[in-house]
Amino acid sequence: MAELTVKELAEVVGVPVERLLQQMKDAGLNHSAQADSVSEEEKQNLLLHLKRSHGESNDEAQPRRITLKRKTTSTLKVGGSKKTVNVEVRKKRTYVKREDLSAADRQAEEEAARLEEEARLKAEAEAAAKRKAEAEAAAKAEEERKKAEQEAAKAAEEARLKAEQEAKAKAKAAPAPKKEAAPARKEAPKRKETRKNDQRTAKPKSGVKRGQGFDASFDGRRMKGPKRTKLKAPAQLQQGFAKPTAPVVHEVPIPEAITVAELAKLMSVKAAEIIKVMFKMGAPATINQVLDQDTATLVVEEMGHKPTIADESSIEDRVLDDISYEGEEESRAPVVTVMGHVDHGKTSLLDYIRDTRVTAGESGGITQHIGAYHVETDHGMISFLDTPGHAAFTAMRARGAKATDIVILVVAADDGVMPQTEEAIQHSRAAGVPLVVAINKIDKEAADPDRVKTELAAKEVVPEDWGGDVQFIPVSAKTGQGIDELLDAVLLQSEMLELKAVPNVPGKGVVVESRLDKGRGTVATLLVQNGTLRQGDIVLAGLNYGRVRAMLDENGKPVKEAGPSIPVEIMGLDGTPDAGDEFTVVADEKKAREVANFRQGKYKEIKLARQQAAKLDNLFANMGANEVSILNIVLKTDVRGSLEALTSALSDLATDEVKVNVVSSGVGGIAESDVNLALASNAVIFGFNVRADASAKALVEKEEVDMRYYSVIYDIIDDVKQALSGMLAPELREDIVGIAEVREVFRSPKFGQVAGCMVTEGIVYRSKKIRVLRDNVVIHEGELDSLRRFKDNVQEVRNGMECGIGVKNYDVKVGDQIEVFEVTEVARQL
Repeated sequence: MAELTVKELAEVVGVPVERLLQQMKDAGLNHSAQADSVSEEEKQNLLLHLKRSHGESNDEAQPRRITLKRKTTSTLKVGGSKKTVNVEVRKKRTYVKREDLSAADRQAEEEAARLEEEARLKAEAEAAAKRKAEAEAAAKAEEERKKAEQEAAKAAEEARLKAEQEAKAKAKAAPAPKKEAAPARKEAPKRKETRKNDQRTAKPKSGVKRGQGFDASFDGRRMKGPKRTKLKAPAQLQQGFAKPTAPVVHEVPIPEAITVAELAKLMSVKAAEIIKVMFKMGAPATINQVLDQDTATLVVEEMGHKPTIADESSIEDRVLDDISYEGEEESRAPVVTVMGHVDHGKTSLLDYIRDTRVTAGESGGITQHIGAYHVETDHGMISFLDTPGHAAFTAMRARGAKATDIVILVVAADDGVMPQTEEAIQHSRAAGVPLVVAINKIDKEAADPDRVKTELAAKEVVPEDWGGDVQFIPVSAKTGQGIDELLDAVLLQSEMLELKAVPNVPGKGVVVESRLDKGRGTVATLLVQNGTLRQGDIVLAGLNYGRVRAMLDENGKPVKEAGPSIPVEIMGLDGTPDAGDEFTVVADEKKAREVANFRQGKYKEIKLARQQAAKLDNLFANMGANEVSILNIVLKTDVRGSLEALTSALSDLATDEVKVNVVSSGVGGIAESDVNLALASNAVIFGFNVRADASAKALVEKEEVDMRYYSVIYDIIDDVKQALSGMLAPELREDIVGIAEVREVFRSPKFGQVAGCMVTEGIVYRSKKIRVLRDNVVIHEGELDSLRRFKDNVQEVRNGMECGIGVKNYDVKVGDQIEVFEVTEVARQL
């Protein structure tokens, strides 16, 4: 069987050339141009790679033989007449897995294939000759039939004329009937009397059949003799259906995966037809079996339709783009998160502001849930998120949500800066959220606000009265001292942020928390960020959707609607969305279900991509990606001295192109909050002589975060240095691989200008880039249009051999030099 080029193979399978080249490259084949030839063995390797890439790793489960059938229809003119007949040519080709055959079997198969091909060609020739003979016979029979019809029509016309003459003769011989006309009729014109006599003459005699021996008129058409003219219905009553003269070809959009039933629906055929075709191809399937994109493309082409690659993201874009959020913007209330160390008074501070006792109702005075509240103050409305530590804050940011506008950092005046205080600073800084520091418990005797300012200034949180940009407010959650000043500071910061929202549009926002309630089902706490959420709306939240059956405020009271910056609890979703998932109000429940199903299908791919992005081993694969220039690290050590030494050593590895960003560092074991922060920042976790606790290990295994343990500082430095080397842009190096000298220039009507050349150095390759040199000066840079040796297209010509070269879009002259070069990427090292 003749070899195909990459371009011809792309046309056969119906995919773009660029995509086929990428697939061949992934399969390990050395093809880089569309003119490269592809052997049968390379086709089998490519097919095997495509099957493995779609999950078919078991060789025993793969079909050993696949049969393709092609059917083409053409028209053939019969003789010299205008009569044409349709000629159908059917082709059948069977492919067998090459590695399963021995040498003798392959030789026998090739011989059998040759004999089969000769027999097929002979059968097609005989079938074509037979069809031609049948067509000629049919044309001859048609001519004879027309001739017989003409003779029969002529005989019928003669019989009709004869019968008409006999009828006229009998009418003349018959006695005239008595005329009893009224006096008024005597004065009637002769023209009317003649018409009346004609009608009497046309009246048939007794014993004569209707329609014979008389003249009759209907709708202007005469019916004479024994042959009756068929009456035609008016045009407006005729049926407009026309039988199709050619097969209907559908354009079938094919997604990444599709079931047999869905594919049948797109092609307007029964699923049994697809199953039959796949059975003939050697790949049996069931109606609910999922087909990959390549297999579905082959099936669609086999059934005579046109496959197209479907853009799945259009499902989500089409639904969400239909929602309009345009309108008049209004100022909205800020959303504030209270963060700080354990027992520094976060919830007590919020409790005083809300004038309720949340702390007393919780176990041990520690916040056990995620709460969202909005309060009306004398200074305006403020929404608060009261979180148990920082895990929820980080988990929400890990999903791309920005629910918080301002962070209130609570620091006890008697304790000062503690480990979780530093952690809160790192979280807010990584999220880009401004800080307002509340120095709590100033009513205690041991309170020292200046000590808090000094310790925070060392962490680059500088007070305004010290020349910084962070507001420090001394407060007491017990007595209420400084609470008004704190709210003023929050609102001032809010004004600087210029927070805006459009209330008169469909609601959208973020999921704060969700849970399954035993009596109420799924309960989700939502924070509306734009628009208005109303009871009865269809809500699409992450991978879930549903209708809002009930809506409650933070006090458990039913509400009908919630505007921007208002947190509410809703019931009615079909599942529990994750904290940080965005929710949107859509108009149609069917569309919401489509988007939710689409997101569920893509969830695993998105999760895998996020996991791979944070893998230290994969950073070298990102070599040359300009957008990757920072390596994020979460560093935990056993002692402070090791932490400072490692931080300094890692910072020294930075260059102008790459640098190390220590997102979080601290002394002690690796906690769940560290894993959440690494997940949110695409960071790598380094543990030096420390280990992760149980909850952190579970989260690392679930999210597959890259976490490494070390006991030698130099091992950490070497690994980071290797990762940074992979992030450096590669060095491009040009190597001249061959030079050809133009000896003569020819012009071909088929190929255009062709340069007769002699290869003087190296090897001239068809697929590599070239430069044209004239008097040792580069005058053109481009590609070869063709490379021929004698009459054959070749991929390379070696030193000392003659060849014909066609330069794409440029005319060369005698004496020019054609320089072939290649560009290689060389990895750089720090």
